[in-house]
Amino acid sequence: MSPINSLSSSEADAPAAAWDGLLDTALARVRAGATLEVRGTLTRLAGLVLEATGVRVPVGSQVHIQMPGQAPVLAEVVGFAGERAFLMPAGDVHGLSRGASVTPAPPYVPVPRLGDVPDGAAPPAEGVLRLPLGDGLLGRVVDAQGLPMDHQGPVRDVRALPMDRQPINAMDRDPVRTVLDTGVRAINAMLTVGRGQRLGLFAGSGVGKSVLLGMMARYTAADVIVVGLIGERGREVKEFVEDILGEDGRARSVVVAAPSDAPPLLRMQGAAYATAVAEYFRDQGKHVLLLMDSLTRYAMAQREIALAIGEPPATKGYPPSCFAKLPGLVERSGNGKDGHGSITAFYTVLSEGDDQQDPIADAARAILDGHIVLSRALAESGHYPAIDIEQSASRVMHNVVSQEHFLLARHFRAVYSRYQKGRDLVQIGAYAPGADPQLDEAVRLAPGMAEFLQQDMFACSPLQQSVRQMAMALDPDGA
Repeated sequence: MSPINSLSSSEADAPAAAWDGLLDTALARVRAGATLEVRGTLTRLAGLVLEATGVRVPVGSQVHIQMPGQAPVLAEVVGFAGERAFLMPAGDVHGLSRGASVTPAPPYVPVPRLGDVPDGAAPPAEGVLRLPLGDGLLGRVVDAQGLPMDHQGPVRDVRALPMDRQPINAMDRDPVRTVLDTGVRAINAMLTVGRGQRLGLFAGSGVGKSVLLGMMARYTAADVIVVGLIGERGREVKEFVEDILGEDGRARSVVVAAPSDAPPLLRMQGAAYATAVAEYFRDQGKHVLLLMDSLTRYAMAQREIALAIGEPPATKGYPPSCFAKLPGLVERSGNGKDGHGSITAFYTVLSEGDDQQDPIADAARAILDGHIVLSRALAESGHYPAIDIEQSASRVMHNVVSQEHFLLARHFRAVYSRYQKGRDLVQIGAYAPGADPQLDEAVRLAPGMAEFLQQDMFACSPLQQSVRQMAMALDPDGA
């Protein structure tokens, strides 16, 4: 279809005199430099995907689908085949029918418009996804499209910036060399986090992932906290903001929510938007803590989209594009250039059926800088946070802590593991004390080690205090 305005049936039937008026209007638009409109037609709706012909815009562009007398439905171009474009809606498709018009969406402009187009710059192109970024997002709760959800009026002091951002060259990033205090004793002492590190919280449902995220949101030393609630229960949004962040935490936080009832396109867009918000503040030189719950729901949203447009399933129903999207999202966090800001990211990963070899969990473990595994057995015994230190690891710990701290943590892990291996024999009375001096030591230290690894959700344990308590757990008599 040629990029010209199509004529309606009433215009085609107009008398000759009316044609002169239409021609004058068209010439006036051309002289004024008005852009020509590309308009397509909706031809098919099957499941989650819509098909349109006559609209030629790149993959990733935003379009409006509109029926006469109805509000437009926003959609994104997710693929094409020949003359057909595959669209994924970002809203309710109720009321759409064959023949609806499909046009490129105008660029997003927040209210009020503040510096969206600098003087002398070209206006933003139609169809390019642009969402609000700026200091005005601090303290706000927004959805995947940057619209406020907290009933506090429009988001101000923001600019509409494109979401398609170039990744930082790996050789330009600063290495992870600085300790980040999370306030969680088991993590500070045994799984020490470095500023700019990316870690995963791996667990099944209902074992305390959200509570542990909340502890880190309250106690981690960061300038800005960005929380992405992606594909999780809508109930958790208000609870996280009011009960976990509180007034003090909310003032330095941005919450992006795309709950489970949002379309898959918005769930994916929410994760990308939360990452873009974190990138914005990192580029301002700030140290950002990014908490995303969850990476698995992001992959599931991509699976829904990919299967809807005909991509073949691969591992457990996940198409190959899912495993390509994960590193593209995760690699955007980390340290900035030349010490200019950082993003320390924690991604929750839902292990279906507590299977640590779940394909998404396995893929995430390979691309992250560490993994913290939460054990259902520990949670059921009342051990919180239910961190299984035997299965957990921080890949940068040796780069950010002293040699003394590192050796102490390794000794703690060895003693704890020895007790776990011999615990059943001790409990059933099949072990005779004195037969294994290492197990004897582990049995003696086990109560103090278990107490050390547990922590109330409203208690903060700073880094140095955590290390001292770990040493006391290994040497309770102070010898």
